[in-house]
Amino acid sequence: MKLDLLAIAAHPDDVELTCGGTLIKMAALGHKTGILDLTQGEMGTRGTVETRRKEAAASARILGVKVRDNVGLPDAGLAVVDEQKLAIAEHIRRLRPHTVILPYWEGRHPDHYTAGKLGYEACFLAGLQKLPIDGEPFRPFKVIYTTFDHPMRPSFVVDITREFPRRQRAALTFRSQFRPTKRELKAMNKVYVPLDELDRRVELMGRHYGQMIGVGYGEAFFVKEMMQVEDVVGLPVRSL
Repeated sequence: MKLDLLAIAAHPDDVELTCGGTLIKMAALGHKTGILDLTQGEMGTRGTVETRRKEAAASARILGVKVRDNVGLPDAGLAVVDEQKLAIAEHIRRLRPHTVILPYWEGRHPDHYTAGKLGYEACFLAGLQKLPIDGEPFRPFKVIYTTFDHPMRPSFVVDITREFPRRQRAALTFRSQFRPTKRELKAMNKVYVPLDELDRRVELMGRHYGQMIGVGYGEAFFVKEMMQVEDVVGLPVRSL
């Protein structure tokens, strides 16, 4: 497998909420896309591993990705340690993505920002000839970062206005997370679960990032290196 774009995230459903629209758009352009979930979400307040596995497969079909794999690392136990980095690096060598999307390096959930650090180091290590893992050495060309609601101004925004309804449909295949039954809600404790605000937050953030570039909905991305522009006359987004 040689992917054009691979999105790596801590839990099943993270990709849907951060860059699902971009994956849909890139697949429509003919790019081979994929998702690598690091954990099975077994520590989640709602649902079961088996349920989320089925939901993830259904969502992958909607997103149009060529592959969706799971590394099987411990949920709520991600750590930047050799064992976990090497496990991800093996997948990088097998999938050989040109561009990798990682979670932003800061955030509310420790697994999210740790996944970003793990993913970056795994992408680098995968290119080392003597690394003690299977596969031929390979290192992605580009790493970009995505976030759901980080306040920092993004490096660029992708217009997902046409893809937004389909992205929402993909996210809502995770019914165990975003559409709990009344019995499940009654049985839950009082711990704050931001999933309950999903519809409102996704709508607001999509519109917020879309407004930044003068479109209906957008997804935000960050890069650590400088962006290059060849044609300043053809730059999109009106200034005046």
